[in-house]
Amino acid sequence: MAATVPTSPVIQFLPYQRRWIADQSRFKIGMFSRQTGKTFSTGGECADDCFTAWAEDRRARWVILSRGERQAAEMMTEVIKPFTRAYYEVYNTLLKGGEPTFHEGEFRAPQEKGPDAVYKQLEVAFPNGSRITALPANPDTARGFSANVILDEFAFHAKSREIWAALFPVISRSGLKLRVISTPNGKGNKFYELMTAENSVWSRHVVDIYEAVRQGLDRDIDMLRRGMADPDAWAQEYELQWLDEASSWLDYDLIAACEANTAGLPEHYMGGLCFVGVDIAARNDLFVIVVVELVGEVLMVREIIAERRISFARQDELLAGVMKRYRVVRVAMDQTGMGEKPVEDAKRNHGEDRVQGVLFSAAAKLDMATTLKESMQDRKTRIPAGDPVLRADLHSIKSQVGVTGIRRLVADGDSDGHADRFWALALAVSAANLGPESFGYEAVPGTRSRWADPDTDDEEEATGGRWGGGAW
Repeated sequence: MAATVPTSPVIQFLPYQRRWIADQSRFKIGMFSRQTGKTFSTGGECADDCFTAWAEDRRARWVILSRGERQAAEMMTEVIKPFTRAYYEVYNTLLKGGEPTFHEGEFRAPQEKGPDAVYKQLEVAFPNGSRITALPANPDTARGFSANVILDEFAFHAKSREIWAALFPVISRSGLKLRVISTPNGKGNKFYELMTAENSVWSRHVVDIYEAVRQGLDRDIDMLRRGMADPDAWAQEYELQWLDEASSWLDYDLIAACEANTAGLPEHYMGGLCFVGVDIAARNDLFVIVVVELVGEVLMVREIIAERRISFARQDELLAGVMKRYRVVRVAMDQTGMGEKPVEDAKRNHGEDRVQGVLFSAAAKLDMATTLKESMQDRKTRIPAGDPVLRADLHSIKSQVGVTGIRRLVADGDSDGHADRFWALALAVSAANLGPESFGYEAVPGTRSRWADPDTDDEEEATGGRWGGGAW
């Protein structure tokens, strides 16, 4: 604040927050861990500048662009309004013209075709003409103001490069300040480019959770890490590591979009046709069985069995239990290495026609992974919701292109096992994609399939005709 007002702080900031606020560089960017107060301290700088301008009889204009309307409302309600009230309570005897007022309205952006785009606009108006406006970020709102700008959680903005292209010419013409704050969100966005560009004019601040706690932030790091239960998310959100989401075969958004509350619960089994994937293991790896049921056109995960350090006899027992509980059309099993004998035993116990051994060559793995990914993209595979271990396992597979140009899939090693749940699910979905084998036979007159629906005329109608007449 200016010398004409009290110099004692209205709000107590931590050292790294004070350094951020005190840095008056024109272009300033901060990469902060979650829960370290990046939005709080940036809102403090914004409010402080407006009160300073009020005391110095000048105007300050700030626009906050958040990732969406909800985030813009949170920034205004939880940060800007409390700061404004706190500052005014201290400095109201030195400032004239009344108190700041809060408004909610609309921002209209004319479109080349069709009606205007309308966005919710929240604003604090000061008696001297200063204003703070909060809006959802997009190219329309980015080019709509000549003001100091805060890009809040910029790494998560949709169309970040389009927003940047619309915004920066406005800022560069008028010599205004630009503040960019975020946690990382992979490498495929403008925030990553700004933070890593060489010979940059940006003043950069980086504060991870460990540094924030060292400087006085009251957080229990071990509890936060255990509560998150996701090494990738922890590394990105709290340790500020650049996770290349583009290399993940299944990104978190896709995984979340395929979650269902009724998946993974055997009691919800509807009696439909099932397909099973089995990832064989010994010693330290996980043995995993995944059962998916065909419900209409959707493959619903019904059960996931994952056990470590069990005998082959126990593995055979678990598979036999699955075969009894479900109407299994096909089993796809990992036959690589030690899988030869388990596959041979399964064929003998459950039928040559129902058990398929799969050798995990690079081509076979890519084929299975592609089948799984396409099924999830089409929302035709549903997985259990709220399972952080399963999420991490599915996300652990990375796509790499070697020097020869051949793509291969590798596990990043941070999941619980070697992506065993991923491969068991991929085996199950691939088995369903193949469908059961058709054999040439004629039904004996007057007999019915043992799985035929008693309310239908024939087996083809009972199965929807998807798998053909020779499945059973």
